[in-house]
Amino acid sequence: MTKKHTNRLAREKSPYLLQHAHNPVDWFAWNQEAFAKARAENKPVFLSIGYSTCHWCHVMERESFEDGKIGALLNKHFVSIKVDREERPDVDKIYMTFAQSTTGSGGWPLNVFLTPELKPFFGGTYFPPDARHGRPSFSQLLQQITGLWDERKMEIAASADEIHARLELMTAREAKDNFPLTPETLKRAAEMFQAAYDSVNGGFGGAPKFPQPGIPLLVLRAAKRFGDAAAVKMAGHTCDRMTAGGIHDQLGGGFARYAVDADWLVPHFEKMLYDNAQLVQLYLDAFLVSGEARHARTGRDILDYVLRDMTHPEGGFFSAEDADSEGHEGKFYCWTKAELSQLLTVEEFNVAADFFGITAEGNFVDHSHPTPLAGQNVLSVVNPIGTDGDTAACPDIELLGSAKLKMLAARAKRIRPQLDDKVLASWNGLMLGAFARASVVLGDEKYRVAAEQNLSFIREKLWDQKTQTLFHRWRDGERDNVQLLEGCACLLDGVIQLYEATLAPRHLDFAIELAGAMLAKFYDDANGGFWQSLAGMNDLILRVKDDYDGAEPSGNSVATLALLKLAAITGREDFQQAAEATLQLFAHRLQNQPAALAVMLHALDFWLDAPRRIVIAGKNGAGEFQKLLHAAHSVYQPNKIVLGNTGAVEPFAKTLTATNEATAYVCTGNTCQPPTSDPARVKEWLL
Repeated sequence: MTKKHTNRLAREKSPYLLQHAHNPVDWFAWNQEAFAKARAENKPVFLSIGYSTCHWCHVMERESFEDGKIGALLNKHFVSIKVDREERPDVDKIYMTFAQSTTGSGGWPLNVFLTPELKPFFGGTYFPPDARHGRPSFSQLLQQITGLWDERKMEIAASADEIHARLELMTAREAKDNFPLTPETLKRAAEMFQAAYDSVNGGFGGAPKFPQPGIPLLVLRAAKRFGDAAAVKMAGHTCDRMTAGGIHDQLGGGFARYAVDADWLVPHFEKMLYDNAQLVQLYLDAFLVSGEARHARTGRDILDYVLRDMTHPEGGFFSAEDADSEGHEGKFYCWTKAELSQLLTVEEFNVAADFFGITAEGNFVDHSHPTPLAGQNVLSVVNPIGTDGDTAACPDIELLGSAKLKMLAARAKRIRPQLDDKVLASWNGLMLGAFARASVVLGDEKYRVAAEQNLSFIREKLWDQKTQTLFHRWRDGERDNVQLLEGCACLLDGVIQLYEATLAPRHLDFAIELAGAMLAKFYDDANGGFWQSLAGMNDLILRVKDDYDGAEPSGNSVATLALLKLAAITGREDFQQAAEATLQLFAHRLQNQPAALAVMLHALDFWLDAPRRIVIAGKNGAGEFQKLLHAAHSVYQPNKIVLGNTGAVEPFAKTLTATNEATAYVCTGNTCQPPTSDPARVKEWLL
């Protein structure tokens, strides 16, 4: 069917930009063509930033960007630019910093008005189509901005210059010499998070509730360091409540981005690769700490979902699945009581309805839709069957299992939410690490195969061996030209975990290459820390060092821990020094605002003491070698590295040789326990 409108975004690869390709708005992508037009016509820029699975982005498109009158206003008075925040997190970071500093809040869609020099002067998030609660409608706002620009252009430009100068000061960062970093920093941070713990529902903080795995992962680290059994229970309880909640897809696996309530019941239904990658790591840690198989099952549940629904045939991992289908949020995931009673046998229905708490009234209403669906039930575990929510002990497990299979098969026939099938180096690095580590912790070969295939995909599609360049996005046969710190950092982290899971020297070699490229392109030799973007980018008004671990960990945090691990594996002082300088750069923030950098606190925990080193010598692939490797990963000891005695490892490891088919050495510094071929002894020495 011929579309009434088609704009420049039809030429783009981003699924988010393509969603807007038929708006009546004359959208540009973030490029020189748009900037030149704004300068030539002396028009303000309307910059709208979002992502393809953003529910409120869809709402604003439906209400405003599909409206012909609003399109005419934007086309006449502005140069309108659409940005996919996942493709250009560096652009998003700059203008989100502006929005948060001027309005006190942020989110997506992010809508900002800029001068032709790309300096912001007004912005916000979602703007409604009509005046509400004393706020103007979006069309009224456009008219007001147009009038101000026509009448007070010079004043606006001067104000934008002042705002730009303030943003430069806000984002500038120099190391404070010899600011102390001690175990007390970790202890204070852990106590702060524990004070925010929700003892009823789990999690750290109130509604809306984001998983933020970096926080419970840190709580577990601190519990290990300080012997805090209560903290272990907090993290375990959080894992249990999330698994039972509606934020967890009870049929298909994986987790939604966040819950709108305190008890994890009603999510915003979009599923993001980066959340699920980090949650795998959390559930693996919870499994190792507790020995409870249910945490391992949840980790498998996520990985199997990714393999089934989020993996390119050649091994790349897709970015996200939308919240909406057929115009309604959550329609794909929700059930009415009548649907289930028709689908299931009476016995299956009785068990499933009780287990999931199904009611005729439902528990979810999509208030953003003008005609919301009635009786919608988000599935959550309301009445657990078995001990401590462990359904493996359920006497009705067969009925519940058959009900779930029927429900999953019926759901598969529904119209699925849109898949954002772009492949990002950063998020793939996170999920690569999750698959690699799960393969050896859980002893599942299919996860190792998935990790190996993913790395091959990334190296083929996004890595340029000749120039040692990692590009950010691949989709539909085409990669972009963007290079970002988070891509290098997250992929480095994933490759290191793949090396530790396999001890294949080729993976260590590639990790060293990646680290070198990251240091050459992004490291600040003068002050420490890493820039988010390359030097000399003419489409950015600031060069920023990301200093916030939110739903996604910052590139600086991931890079710091990865370099510390790589330094311990290889003995490379340059990796160690860069990591230490980065810790020092953010030391004041770690001390005074630990909630902002939970993942960098993982790196601090690793740095405070010499890590345990498990060196495994022998024939890689032999049964005894694999048993020792599995044992090395079977104990919760976050500050350890696992390495072989061949390839680019540190010199001391090369002196340790196998006394039979496989031998393990558990060392701290240059002091080692006696060599052993007994996996039980390896575990004992790691406790």
